[in-house]
Amino acid sequence: MNVTLRCRACPDEETASEAWRHIELHRQIRNHAVRDYYSHEPGNRPSSFDQHNKLTDWKQRWPVFKDVSAHAAQQTISEVHKNIKILREKRYKGCKTGRLKWQGSGERRSVAYQSEGYDVNHTTGRDGYVSLRLSKIGTIQIRAHRDLPPTESIKRVVLKKEVTGEWFACLVTERPDDSLPEKPNPDDLSPADWVGVDLGIQSYIHTSDNLAVDTLDLSDEYDRYAREQRKLDRKEYGSNNWEKQRQKVAKAKRRIKRVVLDFQHKLTTWLVREYDMVAVEDLDVKPMMETSQSAKNKQDASWSRFLTLLEYKGELHGTHVVKVDSAGTTKECSRCGVKTDKPIWVRQHSCPACGHEEDRDLNAAKNILSRGCKQLGAGRSESTPVETALPTFTPSRVNAKRVVEAGSPEA
Repeated sequence: MNVTLRCRACPDEETASEAWRHIELHRQIRNHAVRDYYSHEPGNRPSSFDQHNKLTDWKQRWPVFKDVSAHAAQQTISEVHKNIKILREKRYKGCKTGRLKWQGSGERRSVAYQSEGYDVNHTTGRDGYVSLRLSKIGTIQIRAHRDLPPTESIKRVVLKKEVTGEWFACLVTERPDDSLPEKPNPDDLSPADWVGVDLGIQSYIHTSDNLAVDTLDLSDEYDRYAREQRKLDRKEYGSNNWEKQRQKVAKAKRRIKRVVLDFQHKLTTWLVREYDMVAVEDLDVKPMMETSQSAKNKQDASWSRFLTLLEYKGELHGTHVVKVDSAGTTKECSRCGVKTDKPIWVRQHSCPACGHEEDRDLNAAKNILSRGCKQLGAGRSESTPVETALPTFTPSRVNAKRVVEAGSPEA
C-alpha cells in the first residue's frame, strides 16, 4: 500500500527559480512527446520505451534539455503514456475522449523523480526540518511535520508549486501489507460494530444509528472568494498588481478546498475508528453533476473524495468499507422492503404496506446497512440497535463546525 506524505517545501529564491525553470523545461519535453506520438499513424505510434530512447536525439537538437535530470525527463514521458492509457480505457468504456492537450506556459506545475535522483538528509541541525536534494535542481528544506522515512524507503518524490506560490514536496512510500492491522472476521461482528451511511445535501451523512452531520456552511468563504475575484477583474491583466491579486484569489479558493478536506478527514477517521464495518452507497457522481439543479452543492460535498478517503482509511485502521449499489435505497422500506416513490422534498418515509414511518435518510441508511451486511457476509439480528438507540422522531444532529480535531463528532 502506497502512502503519500505531503510536506511544505521552503526553497531559497535561487533554488525556487531554478526549480521553476526545470518545470518549464519538463513542460516542453512533455509537449514534444505528445506531438511526436500523434505524428505517427495509429498502430505505429511510439511506446514509452521508444520515446525514452529519443531523449538523446532531442537533447542534441535542443541543448537546453540537457539541463534537466535525465531520469526526471523519462518520468515526464512515462506520464504522457500513462495519460494516453487512461484515455484509451475510457474509450473502451464508451466515453467520448479526445487527444492529450498541449500545455501552455505555466500550466505545468510539478516535476517527479522515481527511484533515483533524490536524497533525504535528516541531520540538518534544524529542528522540524529535513533537507531534500533533487538532481540538477539543488537542496530544499522541507518541514517534517511527522517522522519522514529514509531515502531508501521512498519510491517517488514530486516537487510542486501551487497556484498560490507555495512549494510542496510529496514523498511516496510503500507500507508493507503485513504492517496493516488485520480486518476482523465478518462472522465475529455484532450489530454494534457496523453502520450504514447515507450521503446527502441537507445532512452530509445520516447513519443507521440515527446520527446526522450537517453540511458545511461555506457562505463566508464563497463571499470572500467573490470579493477577491471582483478585485482581480479591475486589475490590468499581466501587471504586478494583477499577479498579487491573482494569488489572493487562489488563496481564497484554496481556503474552501482545505475546509472541506479537513472536514472529510475528521469524519472518515471517526467512522473507521468507531466501527468495524462501514457500508456506504456507491454514487456515480458525474451524471448527477451534469443533470442536477443543485450541482454546486454536490460539488462542494465532494462525495467521490469522501469515498476514496473512507476506503483508504479503512485499510489503515483495519475496518471493512463496503460500497453498495445506491439504486432504490430511498424508495425501499427498511422494514418490509416495499418500494415507494417519493419526490426529493418529501423528507419522511411512510410505507403504505406496513405503516412504518421514519426520516427518509435514516430509512436509506438502514437499507444501505442491510445491503452491506449481505455483501460482506456478516449476520444481522432481527431487532436492529438502530430502532432502539434513539426515537426516529428525534435524530441526533451534529453541526459540521463541531467535528473536532480528534475525528469524533460530538452531539
